[in-house]
Amino acid sequence: MRLFKTIAGVRTQLQSSWEEKQNIALVPTMGALHSGHLSLIAHAVAENDLVIVSIFVNPLQFEPDSDLDRYPRQLEKDCQLCEEAGVDVVFAPTVEELYPSSLETMTQVIPPSQMTTQMCGKSRPNHFEGVATVVTKLFNIVQPTSAYFGEKDAQQLAIIRRLVIDLNFPIEIRSCPIVREASGLAYSSRNQYLTSEERQQAQALSQGLQASKLAFEQQQVRNATALMDILRQKISSPLDYVALVDPDTLQPLDQVERKGLLALASYVGKTRLIDNIILLDRSPIIAIDGPAGAGKSTVTRRVAAALGLLHLDTGAMYRAFTWLVLNSQVSLDDEARIAELVSQADLQLSLSDHPDVPVRVNLNGEDITQLIRTPLVTRKVSAIAAQKAVRQKLLEQQQQWGEKGGLVAEGRDIGTHVFPNAELKIFLTASVGERARRRQREMVTQNQETIDFEQLQKEIQERDVYDSNRSIAPMRKAPDAIELVTDGLTIEQVIEKIVQLYRVRFSS
Repeated sequence: MRLFKTIAGVRTQLQSSWEEKQNIALVPTMGALHSGHLSLIAHAVAENDLVIVSIFVNPLQFEPDSDLDRYPRQLEKDCQLCEEAGVDVVFAPTVEELYPSSLETMTQVIPPSQMTTQMCGKSRPNHFEGVATVVTKLFNIVQPTSAYFGEKDAQQLAIIRRLVIDLNFPIEIRSCPIVREASGLAYSSRNQYLTSEERQQAQALSQGLQASKLAFEQQQVRNATALMDILRQKISSPLDYVALVDPDTLQPLDQVERKGLLALASYVGKTRLIDNIILLDRSPIIAIDGPAGAGKSTVTRRVAAALGLLHLDTGAMYRAFTWLVLNSQVSLDDEARIAELVSQADLQLSLSDHPDVPVRVNLNGEDITQLIRTPLVTRKVSAIAAQKAVRQKLLEQQQQWGEKGGLVAEGRDIGTHVFPNAELKIFLTASVGERARRRQREMVTQNQETIDFEQLQKEIQERDVYDSNRSIAPMRKAPDAIELVTDGLTIEQVIEKIVQLYRVRFSS
């Protein structure tokens, strides 16, 4: 790991990564790293080629007479934590390095007022202008492909997502769930200000949020006033605000139709703490990732059937577009033409009445369910799936289905990229030899031309390497996924394990 305090130094370090078009992740922090930050870093390390953590206590987002001067600074300890977590670069500039102009007169980024003047913005005027300004600077300096933010700062997250859209930054904003102490208290750098008695008092914040969520899920309470009253009844410390808003636009909700953000800020002693929870009117999502030949498709289909959930066969979707490209005789290197084909394609999936066929696949009015299972399509699907236009088209369609929940999806980046907030993530895998044997048996069953066992092993190994190192959404195990190695297990045993995990987690 390398530490840089100058913009010139960090840009020089990143030059080769830019030229090689590596996946670069930025994790912006103000230091005093805790388990919440380390969770962001773990996700970034798992999903990217290079990870850079910025450590900068940003004066623009502090109000007069705030805790700017006493905000915890521990650069040496933070760097040690970053190195242990697998971070490649730490960027820790001084105020003068990042803001060469006077703070009072410098140009700032001003987000939409309807997103900044409510909730935390009421008591922290100009705070989000400071956040937007420093984040924009960091984006310009680092030029990351993705940036990681915690969901605890939900208002900040929504504003940054809007900033990326409005300013056309080619950056994917990845959000990671709130990390909590055993008591339920959300991790925060400001927690160290709390006395033992105040820490006990602060536990009520998460308890109040959980009480509202329980009323939402079990008693079908949807009214905003009722949900906020349940929250208030649990909290004795002074509240700065309680709000129920749309998590994307931050506009107030009278009631939750599909999704709502219940957020609060409270003063515990002299320390201001924030917390929130998402109220989501949907059934859970199971995301099953893993390498080729691990049995994902069969397991996913049968888990969905056992639990009465929808099977979203993403593999069939990628195979469908691969078949389209091959059938159109377009070069696999002609990304512009492939993007045009994909954008105009009409892809439909429907439930199959045949036990051995996951779904019926219809493309541009033609049933291609069997045509997408040929060895040629199998060999070429990774090359097509790695192309940005193909992935973006299918990502949009998959996430639209995901809004309703109640589904089981499989692929190579379902838990890390498509449904990063899936309630249950499984990384299903097996040895190369085991996967080759399974593939041979499948080819015999489907009356396909068989391939030599050693050749199959070689192809599977090569595909693993390709899928793990492709530039767009590489195959990685999500940090919060449960790994299930299936060597020596029957399909029935694998299915039973996943079904039991689901029932234990969601039966209540």
